[in-house]
Amino acid sequence: MYELDEKDYKIIELLLENSRLTTKQLSRELGIPQTTVHNRIKRLRAKGIIKRFTIELDKKKLGRGLVAYIFCTVSYRSAKGKKIDQYEVAQSVKAFPEVDEVSVLTGEVDLLVRVALRDVDALNEFVIFKLRNIDGIERTTTSVVLMEA
Repeated sequence: MYELDEKDYKIIELLLENSRLTTKQLSRELGIPQTTVHNRIKRLRAKGIIKRFTIELDKKKLGRGLVAYIFCTVSYRSAKGKKIDQYEVAQSVKAFPEVDEVSVLTGEVDLLVRVALRDVDALNEFVIFKLRNIDGIERTTTSVVLMEA
């Protein structure tokens, strides 16, 4: 396991706030040479600590302002008796463009699906005609996000 030091944590913190910061900007903020920053980021990526750089979208401006979490229970046998794999079900769910993320869980619920859609009608259509038609999805419970803090 790679041991992170204070400078590594500070680089990660700054990149979490703004992944577009250049090594020059990070260097100035941290008071360390630019080549050091570059080498540390390169090492953090090589060790898999930084997996990717991404952006945060304003879903409302993209017409996907309704966010919901859908709790799914998986049936591990199809109607024909075929064994169903929880991970494969999760991958099938993740393939829909409305889906932001899918988590495989332990306990009463097998999957947690986060979706962003246009409105309640689009949510209804997604759950009834897409999600519930995936082989293995047995039951769903949907919670609409009222506000994110």
